[in-house]
Amino acid sequence: MEDLRSDPRWQQVVSRDAGADFFYSVKTTGIYCRPSCAARLANPENVRFHATSADAEEAGFRACKRCR
Repeated sequence: MEDLRSDPRWQQVVSRDAGADFFYSVKTTGIYCRPSCAARLANPENVRFHATSADAEEAGFRACKRCR
């Protein structure tokens, strides 16, 4: 499994970058968020990245209620 901590997108999630143009999902919660979401930071081992919200939903995740 790849270590996401070296992925620039993970750094955007950590810094809650509002300009980031992707979504990330958390497999343990079944949700997806924008990098700018104020939700608790997920364990990087459980994170997957998606280009669009439709991609995340197609992968079986639902939108985060906090940043919807």
